[in-house]
Formats: sequence, C-alpha cells, structure tokens
Amino acid sequence: MAPDPGLVRLRISLRAVLGIGLAVTVSELAGLSLPASITGGLTALLALFTVGDPTVRGQAVTTALLPAVGFPVLALAAALHAVPTLRDAIWLAVIFCGVYARRWGPRGHALGIFAFMTFFIAQFLHTVPGHLPQLYVAMALSLAAASVVRFGAWCVERRTPAPVTPAAPAGRGLARPTTRQAFQATAACAFAIAAGQVLSHERWYWAVGTAWWIFVNTSSRGETLVRGFRRVLGTVTGIAAGLLVAVPLDGAPAPTAVIVAVCVWGIFYTAPLSYSWMMFFVTVLTGLLYGLLGVLHPGLLGLRLAETAAGALGAALAVALVLPVTTHAVTDRWVGQAVRAVHGCTAAAARRLAGDAGADPAPRAAELEAVLGRVRFTLAPLVHPLNPMRTRKERARQVLALLDVCAREVRGLAAVAADPDASHDARLTAACGRVETAVEVLVGAVPEHAMTATGGVPGHHPGAEQALAHLHGLERALAALATPLRGSLVSA
Repeated sequence: MAPDPGLVRLRISLRAVLGIGLAVTVSELAGLSLPASITGGLTALLALFTVGDPTVRGQAVTTALLPAVGFPVLALAAALHAVPTLRDAIWLAVIFCGVYARRWGPRGHALGIFAFMTFFIAQFLHTVPGHLPQLYVAMALSLAAASVVRFGAWCVERRTPAPVTPAAPAGRGLARPTTRQAFQATAACAFAIAAGQVLSHERWYWAVGTAWWIFVNTSSRGETLVRGFRRVLGTVTGIAAGLLVAVPLDGAPAPTAVIVAVCVWGIFYTAPLSYSWMMFFVTVLTGLLYGLLGVLHPGLLGLRLAETAAGALGAALAVALVLPVTTHAVTDRWVGQAVRAVHGCTAAAARRLAGDAGADPAPRAAELEAVLGRVRFTLAPLVHPLNPMRTRKERARQVLALLDVCAREVRGLAAVAADPDASHDARLTAACGRVETAVEVLVGAVPEHAMTATGGVPGHHPGAEQALAHLHGLERALAALATPLRGSLVSA
C-alpha cells in the first residue's frame, strides 16, 4: 500500500515477470533440461534485480560482464562438488572477493552478488561438470532475453530520472566499510557452513545464503541484526504459505508457473520497501522450485527455517565479534551528511534567488531525499518495536521527524527558487546566514556559503516571502536537532 510515484515499482516488477518468463521460455524452446531452465530463470532474475548502475549504458555493460564472473565460478563449483573441504574454502574466497568488490560501486556490487549466487545455484542443483554445457547455454540465453526486455522492449530507466545514490562515508584499511564487511561476511558464512552441515549434508547451503544476504546494504551492527530478524520473519511466513500452496501443488506445471510469476512480481515490488515481504515471496518461490524438482515435502520447509536461523545467528555473531561498528557511529555520519545536504540545497536556492541562473537546488534536494532514505534505514534498529531502550528510541524518532521537516522545507525552497519571477530580497541573506550557522553548530564548517550575492533591497515579492518562510522553518528544525544529537543515540 506504500506510495509508488510514477508507478515505477509496478513497471519494474512487471518487467521482471516478462523478462524472466521470456528467459525460461527460451530455455525450454531450446530443449534444455529442467535444471538448466531453472538456472536460466534465476540468472535472469539476478540480472534484473542486482544490476543497478545509474545509467542505461552502465547497466548494459554490467549485464554483459556477468558471464565473466559467473561462468568460471560455476565451473569451480561443479569441479569441486565431490571435494567438500576445498569447495567450502573456495566459496569463502568467492564470498570475500564478492563483498570486497562493493568498493567499486554498483558494478562491483552486482558482479559480487552474481558470483556468489552462481556458486549457490550450483549447490542448489547439485551441479557436476557434465551439466556445465547446458547451464552455460541457459545462462547466455537468459541474459540475452532479459536484456531484450530491459534495454529494448521495456526500458523503464529511459523514462525516469537516474536514481541519486548517496556516497557512503569512506575510510581506509579495515575502517573501509567494504573491507570490514568482507571479513565479517566471510566469518559469518564460515559459521553458516559448519552449522548448516550439522543440520543437513544436502541443504546446508541455505544457511550460507542467509548469512550472505543479511550483509547486503547494511553498514552497522544494528542494521545487520534487524535485517536478520526480518529475514527469519519473512521465511517463517513464507514457509506457512508454502505449506498451503506449494506442497499441495506438488510441482504441477501450469499452476506452479502462475504462482512463480506472482512471486517474482512480489519480490521486485516489495524489495525497496520491506525485506520481510521480499523474503516471504522468495521463500514461497523456493518451495515451488523444489516442487518442480520433485523433492518438496513439509520437512524440507522446516529444514529451510532451521538453516535460515543458523545463517542469521552466524551474521549476528560476526557483526558482534569481527571488526564491529556501532549503530551510533554510522548514524552520526549519515545524519551529518543529511544536514550538509540541507545546507547545499539552501545555498543553491539562495544563489538562484539572488540572480544566478546557473544555480539549481533541484539536484541537491534529490540528494537530500536519497540520504534521508539511508538515514531511515540506519536508524531502523533504534526505532524498531523490539528495541527496549525507550530514551534512545525517542531520540531517534525526534531526529527522523526533524529531518523530515528539513526535507519538506527544502522541497518548498527549491520550488520557489525555480520560479523565474522570484526576486532577490536582502532579508534572504540574513536568513541563509542563520541556516549556515545552525549547520555549523551541528556538523562543523560547511564547504560553501549560502549567498554569493550581497546587498539588495528589502522587498515583499511573493517568491521572497515564501523562501523566507521555508528558511525560517529550516532554521527552527536545525536548531531543534541540536538537542537529540547532543546525546548519544546508542551506547554501543
């Protein structure tokens, strides 16, 4: 029920159904085996889900590079199928490199996920070297089919602005988020391999998959723990639905295909909003695939829950014991980045109102919205209903509410500045100066001044009056932020 401006999520999810459906259809028409067709469908899903470059050209290049990492990893997994110890060691190396590759942005992120999931698919289908030719053909055909839909028939990105991706605070050595997470994810997956194999010698890889995906898009201990909780919750509800839907179907092709399409739609539609809902659809989809393979039974779904719990426990232990980063440390950096984005938009709007036609606050406002999305995600552990620390929970809620006020005032200020008839009012100089001072109180010196023009005459132009109202609102919100930010949101 969440808003979907421009129906972007709906279009992307429907495109995914079409692209994955075409990939599976092409694989079937090529006479490939059922495991190869499943591989093709999962390959298309990964290509459509993980490739997130900001430009269409960049997405096409990343998609073309997927086989460069997928084919060798698949060959390794197949060759080592009968050598468990070496297989596990190589998978851990793939995991480390896959997470470390995130330092190179969306392309490294997508290639790392694809490498991991290719190894995972090999475990899921018990791939051996004799299966490789058909799997390679299925992957190539599916990537081509998905690309035809994504870049030709239904290119949503050409009709919507490129998403603004806020840059994560950087660091050096082990302080760099991608390096630290590479060690954490590897430790978590090592635990998951051991625990998963204690639970099952055949389905142990589900624990590894859980540990891996919990680390995607998290940066602190609190975020990782909340994501683990949501994954278990989504798995439990998905298993309940699987018992009602997937088990009775028992792999019947036509109804299974219809419900698989619904699950694919649900994964893409809910992923930006709710990890629990996404995992619900993933779990139901998994049950349906096991039904197609003829191995589904209620006990298998119960084992899936146990493996998920083992992977979540591994992730929790890793973030607590291996190079831990507190929620407070990450929150401080992102809140500071949001406040600086507020100032950047204010400065651009003020220059525009002062007559600088080249100044445009709209991109700064979009950047602020993107950073606020990250702030909300980072603060999620603190405002979670299960968080027993009421004082810190209330502080976190105050921060979110005040930042939302800032975003609303910034949007209004940017809209006023876009009015070509809005004129400079000398009162703006003083108001912007006070905003700059409030920002400096919170985060220190700012890189640019809010006004480049000086002087001007007092006026009562409607645009200037509206701009002043928004600036006063920003000043009050920034001043109020000093109180919750003065205390620590979390102690650990």
